[in-house]
Amino acid sequence: MKRKVVDIVEELIKQPLIDMNVELVDIEYVKEGKDWFLRIYVDTENGIDIDTCSDVSEKVSELLDAVDPIEHLYFLEVSSPGAERPIKKKEDFPKYIGKNIFVKLYEPLDGIKTFEGELISFEDNILVIEVKIKTRKKQFSVPYEKIASARLAISFA
Repeated sequence: MKRKVVDIVEELIKQPLIDMNVELVDIEYVKEGKDWFLRIYVDTENGIDIDTCSDVSEKVSELLDAVDPIEHLYFLEVSSPGAERPIKKKEDFPKYIGKNIFVKLYEPLDGIKTFEGELISFEDNILVIEVKIKTRKKQFSVPYEKIASARLAISFA
């Protein structure tokens, strides 16, 4: 049920958001306590502000009201994905080359299951991540299919 709702909502709002020059980053449909929440995370090239979130919320509400894919009451929340935004799609990795990322794998690679460092490249479904280990830097080649989750990471170095 949850996956179906997310798929329906994504299909419904994807093109209208593109028309608004807004990137759909993620959709969550979750139950917290007795309440259901539909959370839509959006971004733009210049970042996100309250006015953009409000405009997106209005548009999404209008589209959802027309189709009514959710049978019960829920709260709609539209917001920025934050500084440590998730990287959900394979096609998003190239735009984060040169940025600090955090990657968690399904299974260890060279005995390591999590990597945090600079994304050096993404070619042929392989991420090259440069990780600082004490005073040295080491590059790891991580196959895309081994990634359980990935996100931007704030670097305090």
